[in-house]
Amino acid sequence: MTESSRSQFLSLHLIETLAAVLPVRDENAQPKSLVFGGVERHMITSQARRRAERVHARNRANAGRGALKGRSMGIRTRERALLTGRELESTHGWDRDRALTTARAVLEATGLKFGDLKKKSVANLTRVLIFALSDAGARIAHQIADRAAEIEEWRDAYLEALAQAEAVKKARRGTKKKTATPPEAEEEATTETTTAVALPPLPKATRDAVLLALAPRDAVDIALYGRFLAEIPDSPNVDGAVQTGHAFTVHESEQIEDFYAAADDAKLERKRNALDFLDAADDTGAGMTGYQSLISGTVEGAGDQGLVPGTFYRHAVLDWTQLRTNLWAAGMDEAEAEQAASEAEKEFVNSFVEAFPEAKKNSTASTGSLPALVLTFEGERPYNYASTFQKPVDERPVPDGGEGPAGPATVRRLLRHHLFVSHRRDDLRTARVLTYDAEIDLLLGELGLPESLSVVEQAEDLTP
Repeated sequence: MTESSRSQFLSLHLIETLAAVLPVRDENAQPKSLVFGGVERHMITSQARRRAERVHARNRANAGRGALKGRSMGIRTRERALLTGRELESTHGWDRDRALTTARAVLEATGLKFGDLKKKSVANLTRVLIFALSDAGARIAHQIADRAAEIEEWRDAYLEALAQAEAVKKARRGTKKKTATPPEAEEEATTETTTAVALPPLPKATRDAVLLALAPRDAVDIALYGRFLAEIPDSPNVDGAVQTGHAFTVHESEQIEDFYAAADDAKLERKRNALDFLDAADDTGAGMTGYQSLISGTVEGAGDQGLVPGTFYRHAVLDWTQLRTNLWAAGMDEAEAEQAASEAEKEFVNSFVEAFPEAKKNSTASTGSLPALVLTFEGERPYNYASTFQKPVDERPVPDGGEGPAGPATVRRLLRHHLFVSHRRDDLRTARVLTYDAEIDLLLGELGLPESLSVVEQAEDLTP
């Protein structure tokens, strides 16, 4: 399909069923939830979904697999100074203190803010996550090493000026009466003090090299997901080409408090071999007990048998025009941008289908799930079908007035809604569905889908 015949947006809709998992949690380790349609639903936040998809695509590309193999990818971290310092050590032979001190000073003078030097845990971490190419640290280290004499002379002057600014700040504090100062006022005073003591500017060539290293350049995942870096006004931001909705259960949900007991291997071994029979009383009981919260669905009026798997609806959109614009801005010509955009689209769809947040992955095996149904189609605007599930799916048996199991019931609703909308919106086209569920596959055959809705067997076939 040529660029001129493409619609701007690719809408993706997915149904998946999970049982006894906790893919994302709040600050109290409880499942995240929202109220929709008058009942509580469990939620998997868009942030968790986006990171899982981004990392999945990056790992595949770095391993030489997938549509983006060989393409440049980014990494989001607060450890830019640490990464640059390690590169100066390993590649250029600098000692650790010299390397880290110089790297931090260079990045700070470029505009990035760091943690308090008095706190070792954050002293060399930027205050915000910096999303840039994975080779940024190596590029900055190479620039520093190439101009070592000039930069170290600047660094010493810069650190001396910072020390003078700190001394002035302490002197001012000593002349004032001890009063409670709001944090905002204290930060403003610190800024004024630093400004009063002139800090030597970073050499222009070095600053330009740092800006280039931190620029989005040709990182495909930055073109997809975007980035915002307010601390350096002259470092370009990127409007992401991917929109992601929060996933939520299509039915009313409740959490399970799972009691667990962990065994103490040494205690059990001692008891098994009767090595300490006089203290047998100490060998009783578990080594540790506790509770963990997990998510599930519920069937109204089903009593103790009401716990069922949780079926989620999730949605995302790829803005094809924005993706190409971002790749053009990164310096690609039209042909290269078209090729990279096509590869990025395929890998994004694959990640949307395969990736999963990794919280409690070992204790719940949640990352092994596959979707019951994926629906994709093009349109001149995004289409979110969340309203289809405003009325919670009633999972009671059909003879009792319900809709039956949530998986098939949700698929019926979603496809019925899509066909209804597509009859009233003439921009919807190239619709495709994929299932990894044998029962849903049979259902698709029973529904008698129109020719405008193709059934495919591979995730790579979900793209136009």
